[in-house]
Amino acid sequence: MQQRGPRHLGMDRNLFYVCIALSVSGVLMVYSGSAIVAVKQDNAPYHYALRQAVWVFLGFIALFIAYKIDYHTLAKLSLPGLIISLILLVLVLFVNEGKEVKRWIELGPFDLQPSEIAKLTLLLYLSSILAKGKEVKKITQDSIVKHIKTELFPFLGILALVCGLILLEKDMDTTIMLGLTSLIVYFVAGSDIVHTLGAILTSLLTAISMGVAMISEGYRMERIRTFIDFWRSDRITDPYSSGFQFRQILVAIASGGLFGVGFGESRQKYHYLGDTAFTDTIFAIFAEEFGLFGCVILVLLFLFVFLKGYRIAMKSSDRLGFLLAVSITTWLSLQAVLHIGANVALIPINGNTLPFLSYGGSSTIINLTAIGILLNISKGVSTTEENKELIPFTRRDRTQLQKFRKRR
Repeated sequence: MQQRGPRHLGMDRNLFYVCIALSVSGVLMVYSGSAIVAVKQDNAPYHYALRQAVWVFLGFIALFIAYKIDYHTLAKLSLPGLIISLILLVLVLFVNEGKEVKRWIELGPFDLQPSEIAKLTLLLYLSSILAKGKEVKKITQDSIVKHIKTELFPFLGILALVCGLILLEKDMDTTIMLGLTSLIVYFVAGSDIVHTLGAILTSLLTAISMGVAMISEGYRMERIRTFIDFWRSDRITDPYSSGFQFRQILVAIASGGLFGVGFGESRQKYHYLGDTAFTDTIFAIFAEEFGLFGCVILVLLFLFVFLKGYRIAMKSSDRLGFLLAVSITTWLSLQAVLHIGANVALIPINGNTLPFLSYGGSSTIINLTAIGILLNISKGVSTTEENKELIPFTRRDRTQLQKFRKRR
């Protein structure tokens, strides 16, 4: 019987079309949320929407490039990419020396945000090194030491370095999101007892680090206290100071009702929510304008991306594809959950933007590049002699992912 060669599948068009829908919705919502801000700055009402449209256009170019280049090649480039990201993360601290928030490098009409680039390069690098690990069949002192040296220490070291630099930018929200995503990727990367112990140790270190970072800044604790007081007393303490944004978000959500007040008719986007109306609180503006019905549709679109991403991971032809798909899907989904959760008062206020919808050049281009990699993995290759040795890893990882999803 003649041996068949690799069978390449086409692009996952459903995922691609959903990302187009989300991106177009983002441009429209940026216009709605930013028009008043643009006019106050003596710009045209569509100033920010036009810029967002340009970022979306460039993002889809990046998506097609990432789709065309084999993800194994991208993984090999992850180390140089990570080094460049680290240089940018250090550079942004010096460029913004003396400023309270140090997140952007001004490049004329474009503000580069190194932490967005670091999200993708870090997860590419961590997935590539974890994909090389092997299951420990026999627990011995040598196997434990080897795992610590070859997997755990490199993982913790690079994660601590990247998250530490991002934390110095006063970007706690990205730090939390990136730390949790990396922890989940490490957890699903192995099922042996040594790897499980490593995951527990990593979780403890992450929790301690996040706790220290929380109490180190007064405004972070203030947000948490405002959130806790709201759920305890059913009212917002100090609604004109520390609880002002929290209150205005809730007003926007409640004003939307079932079908919303209509596109462009939001009232909270005026000085109440200000320039966050098209970034950190864009979901609240969306809820006000399109109501519960529109929010359900939007959440379902994000749920589709989540389920499709994990389905791609489960069907990936090798361990690297599995871990990359898990990392990208977890990152985008978790960021969406943190943004929406904060905008509906399920978690404290945070600065996470909503993927594909919130305004931002770096985030838009990087998010769509990540989707390009996911679409790359989804093309798939059928089992042949050249990749049979990868199947044991894939089966083991799929079982681990199924266990993780059940726990969720």
